[in-house]
Amino acid sequence: MELLIARNPDPDSRLPYLLRLPLDGGMVFRTSGTWPRTTALYCHPVPTEQWPADPELVEVCRVRSCVRRGAAIDLVQDRGRENRSQIVFTTARGREAVFWQSPRTRKQARPKVSTPTARAAGCAELEIVVDTREKYAYRFATQQVTLTRRALPCGDYWPKTGCWRRWNASPCPT
Repeated sequence: MELLIARNPDPDSRLPYLLRLPLDGGMVFRTSGTWPRTTALYCHPVPTEQWPADPELVEVCRVRSCVRRGAAIDLVQDRGRENRSQIVFTTARGREAVFWQSPRTRKQARPKVSTPTARAAGCAELEIVVDTREKYAYRFATQQVTLTRRALPCGDYWPKTGCWRRWNASPCPT
């Protein structure tokens, strides 16, 4: 699976790049940048037929995981830095909008949002698997969890129990 970013061949467009996601046979968006570094990037969905036959590629990146979760698409790329992002489908000023954001831009938008400390409803014990390659692993000190360390094929943390059902839909094994 690869994430493709190409120059938009339409000279009249204000969005100079095309983004192709490896999801549902390929999803194509027009966007204003190649990566959401400091702000969320507006994306305009277009039919897959608008992807050019011979695109001028700006970036090609292998994808570890590309999963749709409700109103968002979580994207994990196979590279050291800037490897996580999210495409969010929302409503802005009464119109449907799509934004591409990184964890940094999401945190800037809602700086006082913190990790919940309460136990998951109906879950007696929650075991979280921490990737052995995680150099400074989060300790979950304020949560009621049990931590286990082992190598994970994608991601840094994984809930081992079925308490968070939406995590079980992703391609990583539990």
